[in-house]
Amino acid sequence: MKISILEPIGISTCKFNQLKQDFEKLGHDLFFFSERNDNETELIKRAEGADAIVVSNIPISANFIANCPNLTMISVAFTGVDHIDMQACNERDILVSNAAGFSTESVAELTLGMILSLYRKIVGGDAITRFGGNRGTFLGTELNGKCLGIIGAGDIGLRVAQIAKVFNCRVLAHSRTVKQIDGVEFVDKATLLKEADIVSLHTPLTPETKGLMGREEFKAMKETAILINTARGPVVDSEALCKALEDGEIAGAAVDVYEKEPPLEKEHILLTAPNLIMLPHLAFASHESFDKRIDIVMDNIKLWLEGKPRNIMN
Repeated sequence: MKISILEPIGISTCKFNQLKQDFEKLGHDLFFFSERNDNETELIKRAEGADAIVVSNIPISANFIANCPNLTMISVAFTGVDHIDMQACNERDILVSNAAGFSTESVAELTLGMILSLYRKIVGGDAITRFGGNRGTFLGTELNGKCLGIIGAGDIGLRVAQIAKVFNCRVLAHSRTVKQIDGVEFVDKATLLKEADIVSLHTPLTPETKGLMGREEFKAMKETAILINTARGPVVDSEALCKALEDGEIAGAAVDVYEKEPPLEKEHILLTAPNLIMLPHLAFASHESFDKRIDIVMDNIKLWLEGKPRNIMN
């Protein structure tokens, strides 16, 4: 079979050569493209003749699927698969696997970093110092003892909860499935929004979660509360978030995800919002997580070839 890795996904030349030899021993050809290219025509060329492909967050459309007649497996080097046309895959009986768990630690740690950056005004403090200022009237906020509300209690959300408990936080959680987790209190969404000092989003993007945080949700939060979004951009209504920050309905926010991948257009509404930290979608990006990701996505293919598929998203 032919297997094509359509983009770099952090694979070194040495690692690729090792993987290529491993797959050749199994009787398969492995190809690798060292530069990312989102152009669909180019992607179709790269996938020509492939039985299996690897992509991260590049959109895979029904048109792409239609132009890859040999394709029977997609190993997604990402946790979410909302950028994959799953209907087209299901109609063609193409198996889709994700890289479950590769970035749990990376995203959880950055979530806490974003909270601390907001609370201790790290970004603003750096800017003031560089412009020759001093502390002035800057007063930070301690994380110790605060109430952290987690929406989406999957592996990442629960890892954030574990870290937060080190800071003596009360942890509330809201998700589709109520779990029995020591030190985590599962509540309805209204209760979480009302009581949380910090609302951290860790849900996948689905029709049910799109626009999960909008005007009414921000009005329900404390004026002193902050929002963290390392989940998916469309989970939050950007216009509603900007309005909530401008009107002082919430005290601040930090976001790492948007409706599209950065770079953002200069007119993006969040660029004008006050008390907002914006990052270019890097929560998942660490040396350690990229190493884990490569192993997971390639093992997904090996197990599929053995007739033992895992991390199935269909």
